[in-house]
Amino acid sequence: MFLNFTNHPADTWSADQRRAAQQYGPIADMPFPDVPPALSAAETAALADVWAARILDLHPACVLCQGEMTLTFRVVRLLQAQGVAVVAACSERRTLCLTDADGCTRRTSEFRFVRFRAYP
Repeated sequence: MFLNFTNHPADTWSADQRRAAQQYGPIADMPFPDVPPALSAAETAALADVWAARILDLHPACVLCQGEMTLTFRVVRLLQAQGVAVVAACSERRTLCLTDADGCTRRTSEFRFVRFRAYP
């Protein structure tokens, strides 16, 4: 199984990203938790421990782990310590800037999936 531990459900991904994930098996979504900024480092670590245990219970072949940075860092390390492959999605961002008649600039970004990259 390829576990998508992010806040971007797999059904919103491009066909290319789904194909890349399916090389590991069926895709399952597990929404990344909210990490309140008021949490201490110890509380954040405890939250990461809980989520890593939930993930390990599913026995995924690979986990896409992207979210709040300190929780992501700890979850990645815990999963890797148990031999689970953990990746991040690599995308190309294309930004378009338009200035309207009022002089207001609007920026839109489009992200195109390129590949998954393993965490070191």
